[in-house]
Amino acid sequence: MRRTPEALADALNSLDARQLRRRRHSVPAGAIDFCSNDYLGLRTHPMVRSALIDAANHGAVGAGASHLVSGHDPEHDSLERALADFTGRERAIVFSTGYMANLGVITALAERDDLILQDRLNHASLIDAALLARTREFKRYPHNDAEAAASALRQFRSEHPKAGAVIATDGVFSMDGDIAPVAALAELAQAESAWLVVDDAHGLGVVGTEGRGVCEQQHLDQKAVPVLIGTFGKAFGTFGAFVAGESALIDWLIQSARTYIYTTALPPPIAAATRCALQLVERERWRREKLHELIRLFRNGAERRGIELMPSMTAIQPVICGSSAAALQASAYLRKQGFHVAAIRPPTVPEGSARLRITLNAHHQVDDVERLLAAVEGAISQTSLQERST
Repeated sequence: MRRTPEALADALNSLDARQLRRRRHSVPAGAIDFCSNDYLGLRTHPMVRSALIDAANHGAVGAGASHLVSGHDPEHDSLERALADFTGRERAIVFSTGYMANLGVITALAERDDLILQDRLNHASLIDAALLARTREFKRYPHNDAEAAASALRQFRSEHPKAGAVIATDGVFSMDGDIAPVAALAELAQAESAWLVVDDAHGLGVVGTEGRGVCEQQHLDQKAVPVLIGTFGKAFGTFGAFVAGESALIDWLIQSARTYIYTTALPPPIAAATRCALQLVERERWRREKLHELIRLFRNGAERRGIELMPSMTAIQPVICGSSAAALQASAYLRKQGFHVAAIRPPTVPEGSARLRITLNAHHQVDDVERLLAAVEGAISQTSLQERST
C-alpha cells in the first residue's frame, strides 16, 4: 500500500486501536523519574555542567563541520585518549550518537560475502546496521544462547569456508537488563576468526568494580573483545558515543565509517563535559556502590511483595505486564502516585511482553524505592482487576 496521507492516517488509527501508538511525555513536575538511563546521576552534576559551560565560553558551541573537514577539536582528542585509557584499548574514536557508531562499525567491517550474527534482542541500531550492510547472510540467534551462535557460525563456515563473519551483541540488554555471555562469544570469535562487536551502552560506568563494563566483569581484554562500543547518554550523563580498539581498527573507521565521515562532529563542549563525567565515574566510586545497593533493595522488596521480576542484576529492572493495555494502565497509575515509569510495548519488546521498564540511579533514595515498590504493587493489583472485568 502506498503511504499516502490517508494511508498514514489509517495506520495511525490502527496503532491507536491496538494501543501501540507512541507519544512523547515529559517528566511531570515533582515526579520521581524511574525510567532514565542516567544511572550514576551525572547529567546534573555541577562539575559536568561547568566543564560544558567553560568549553563553550572559551571555544565554540558547535563543531562546525565533520571531523575530516574542520570539526575535529582538541577536546575530541583529549576525550578519545581518556576513553582508550579507561577501556584498556589502544585507541578510541568519538561518534555523534550510539546509533551512528553501530551503523558505522558494522558496515565498515562486514563485507558482502560475510555472515553477520546477532543476538535476537540486540538494540535496533545493530539490527539496522546488519540490514544496511547487505551481507550474504544475516542471522539472529536465540537470546544469550552462545551455543546456538556457535552452531550457526560453524554451519555457515562449512558452506562458505573463505567468508568472514561479524558477531554482535549488546553487553547489557536495554529492555531486559540481563548481561550477554560475552566470554563465550569471545571464545567462539577467536576460534572462528570472526569479529566480535560488543555494544556496552548500558554496562559502561555501571557494571564491574571500576565501572568498565562487561569486559571488566568477565575479564576480557582488547584481544578478546576487539570492538567495544559505548555511549555517553547513559551512565556518563551527556551525549554521543565511541568505539575503542586497536589502532588499525580506529584508522579503518576513519577511512570507512560513513556515519563518522559524513556528519558534523560532536560539539566540543559536550566532549569536555563527557571527559569530566568520565573522571567522576572513576573517582566517585560511591555512586556505583549506592546504585548496586538500591538494586538489591528493589529486588528484595519486590520478592517480599510478590512482584515478579526478570533475572537482571543491573539498573534495568523490568516488570512484565503482558498486554500493551495493562502496561499503559500501570504506567498511568504510577504517574498518579508521583512516579514516572514508561510503558514499553511492541515492537520495542516481543508481543505479549509489554512492560514497565524501571531503572534505578544513584540519585534515588531508599525511601523513593520503597514507595515505588508499594506503588507498583498497587498498579499490578489495579491492572489485574481491570483486566478481569473487561
